[in-house]
Amino acid sequence: MDVEEFWALIGEACAEVDALELDFDNRRDAIERACEERLASRTPAEIVQFSLRQWQLRDQAYRYDLWAAAFLIEGWWSDDAFMDFREGLISLGRYWYERALADPDSLADHPAVRDGGDVLIGNEDFSGVAHRAHQRLTGEPDGLNEALGASPEAGPLSAITELAGARWDVADSDEMLRRLPRLAGIFLDQYSSAGS
Repeated sequence: MDVEEFWALIGEACAEVDALELDFDNRRDAIERACEERLASRTPAEIVQFSLRQWQLRDQAYRYDLWAAAFLIEGWWSDDAFMDFREGLISLGRYWYERALADPDSLADHPAVRDGGDVLIGNEDFSGVAHRAHQRLTGEPDGLNEALGASPEAGPLSAITELAGARWDVADSDEMLRRLPRLAGIFLDQYSSAGS
């Protein structure tokens, strides 16, 4: 499964879920189920490839500017939380993923983000979609991890440990407004209002 096939599968799942017109919180669970069902109809080898593509895309988004955007949108900041954010970003589909990588501030246009509020793009459970589908097919609880460990593609992926890109002080409101003006305009006002 190459990246085009990966995004095609995600796109089909997104189209199915979006047709249900669920609120954003319920969409997270539905997209996981829709992806898992599609993967469970594939071969174990294809599921391994899906998981590798997911890993690659998650690593491509391991950038400081996206971390700062996640901090504004979700209001907290840790490595685990940022992993969940990147999983959620992938689960939004190719359009939103690629827009966010091109310009993290463009997430201000996402319907769940643009009005502020208690937004959580993060989707921790999306990381387990391939594991659940692989176990359903093979009956092996750790089969996907074993297959990933044996894959030569996994080595370079597990080596990424540093956020890419320029760093800045996310506690500096002026700097956030300069670097992520639209997201900062939505969320910095909200945080300052909550503190008053």
